Amino acid sequence: MTPVNVVIDTNVLVSALRSRQGASYKLLTALPDNFYQPNVSVPLFIEYEAVIKREGLINGLSAVDIDVILDYLLSRSSIREIFYLWRPHLKDPKDDLVLEVAVESQSEFIVTFNKKDFRDIDRFGVKAVTPQEFMAERGML
Repeated sequence: MTPVNVVIDTNVLVSALRSRQGASYKLLTALPDNFYQPNVSVPLFIEYEAVIKREGLINGLSAVDIDVILDYLLSRSSIREIFYLWRPHLKDPKDDLVLEVAVESQSEFIVTFNKKDFRDIDRFGVKAVTPQEFMAERGML
């Protein structure tokens, strides 16, 4: 199966690091299997880091553990340069960061728990799906 381009929303990474029970964790641990190609930009990666390192947000992981996880994610990701801005397209500027990477990378999916925040992105050829929906669609469950 050819890897599909995706952009992972910050809330999915937070969920994956907070619990080993859900589809977010399974999605993150499936990175070595090449079912999907994550895409990031420098601003989006900075957003990941800023949120995930908030005091008290991720219990049971040290700052070093989080750095190792983020470094691994970055090593498996395609780093995209954004030369144009679609802003403002969505209500939340942080969501526009995600959309910009999705458009530039020609990603098929934005994996998020906040699908409602990504309304009207189908005109860009991108579909917002939950981690579970993505994994089911790709036969990863």
